[in-house]
Amino acid sequence: MTADEFRELALSFAGATEGQHMRHPDFRAHGKIFATLGYPDATFGMVKLAPDDQANMIKRHPNIFVQVKGAWGLQGSTSVRLAAATPDVLSQALELAWQNSATTSQVKPRKISSRTGNRKSV
Repeated sequence: MTADEFRELALSFAGATEGQHMRHPDFRAHGKIFATLGYPDATFGMVKLAPDDQANMIKRHPNIFVQVKGAWGLQGSTSVRLAAATPDVLSQALELAWQNSATTSQVKPRKISSRTGNRKSV
């Protein structure tokens, strides 16, 4: 898998656009980043999965996927080894990440604090 093939797959999802974040390409849908390229170097991509999906993909394809270190990884950021990735497996991961971007883009419900009357996120 090349970076251009990753890009083509990422942009094949409805509403997906390419931008730039922290000096490397990112792919967004529903206002959220769902994938990136070129971090930590040009041999990697990243998909932002739900933690359960991340664990599943790493278990099934440990030669392709690895959890990003730190808090981002604990929240589902998953590195993709481009050289090992195949179009069918990467498409599955990108679709999960794209779907996740749709669910996480919904507005958080707000409730009114009984003490101040101010609204706050829950």
